[in-house]
Amino acid sequence: MNKPVVLTVDGVGKCYTSYGSTAARILSWMGLRMKTTAEHWASRGVSFQLHAGEAMAVIGNNGAGKSTLLKLITGTVQPTVGVVSSAARISAILELGLGFNPEFTGRQNVRFAAGLMGIDSRRIDELMPSIEEFAELGAFFDQPLRVYSSGMQARLAFAVATAERPDLLIVDEVLSVGDSYFQHKSFERIRRFKKDGTALLFVTHSMVDVRALCERVILLDKGSVLKDGPADEVTDFYNAMVAARENDKQEVLQKRDENGWLKTTSGTGEARLARLVLLDAMSGAPVSTVMVGQDLILRAEIDINADIPQLVLGYMLRTREGHVVWGTNTWHTEQPVATPRAGSKIVFDLRFPCRLGPGSYSFSPALVSTDTHLVNNYEWTDNALVFDVVNTGHTYFIGTSWLDGQFDIKLG
Repeated sequence: MNKPVVLTVDGVGKCYTSYGSTAARILSWMGLRMKTTAEHWASRGVSFQLHAGEAMAVIGNNGAGKSTLLKLITGTVQPTVGVVSSAARISAILELGLGFNPEFTGRQNVRFAAGLMGIDSRRIDELMPSIEEFAELGAFFDQPLRVYSSGMQARLAFAVATAERPDLLIVDEVLSVGDSYFQHKSFERIRRFKKDGTALLFVTHSMVDVRALCERVILLDKGSVLKDGPADEVTDFYNAMVAARENDKQEVLQKRDENGWLKTTSGTGEARLARLVLLDAMSGAPVSTVMVGQDLILRAEIDINADIPQLVLGYMLRTREGHVVWGTNTWHTEQPVATPRAGSKIVFDLRFPCRLGPGSYSFSPALVSTDTHLVNNYEWTDNALVFDVVNTGHTYFIGTSWLDGQFDIKLG
């Protein structure tokens, strides 16, 4: 990658130490070696570089060290070991309301927060109208922050942090508390910044947002990097890892095909997918390229390898970019299969008309016992079946859905 490096994190770790007394802790601050009673590494051995225009997400379970890492990068916490280096202009949106005074008005908090960001007062005056317009707080902009909802605080924090395009923008979950309209508006600004060269470091539990914004993902576990790679690879691995922790017999396997689709498989194996095929509903012939409006059957043939209390089949239909188009399972359709026995075979046929737009799509099947894979995950395979959709017989349209819309025009 030829783009300049805006952030380097080299072997960074943060250890929180407990001492036997307050005096011992104070003496340790003075450089004296004192006996410790406990050590906790919230972050350890983390290394990566971030380039201009690159978007990277940091994901992991609660307590994995995500927020600690961001605090180390922004300098609010100093590392015990390792080095964080950056000459970039950084804007960070971390804890909601961080750096705000609840007794100040929104306008006063803008001046205070922007001043902390190094923006001089004259430039703050120039930016104030655009900040007020973007936050859309109305009369609340001149009301004390203590009367704000969490969503209003998020609007103000984002408007201030992005009033000028930074070299590096760090966002930690804050946008998740806003309403859907403001989330959309914020993500559009983030995308524009990224296009103009801003690097993005993003922490969220929303894998949809990760896939939409980021090319690269780091998965943290117990403060250390467990996986670092493309967004689809790491997010699918993370989803499988969450289920594996609930079902300790699982293993997670990943393989990328010649067309770039990543197949991630996990599960305990009591039920396995023997065959998954897409059929033309009229002829029964297998198809890999289908037409808009074509009637289809998705057939899953399942081998039962052990007696299980119940079998539920679920599907998730996704675009090439990983966006979920549709999904359901036989729990929600009230069609679970009760007490399947070892050695038996079950065939599921899902009939549907192809109302998708042109493009590439995948079906991800899950074999579970209830409405979630966190109870019993017999087998989950991301992108198990890939197919293409073409439009040969309908009026031109764009998007992932064919609505078969008709215009009625009346001239007055």
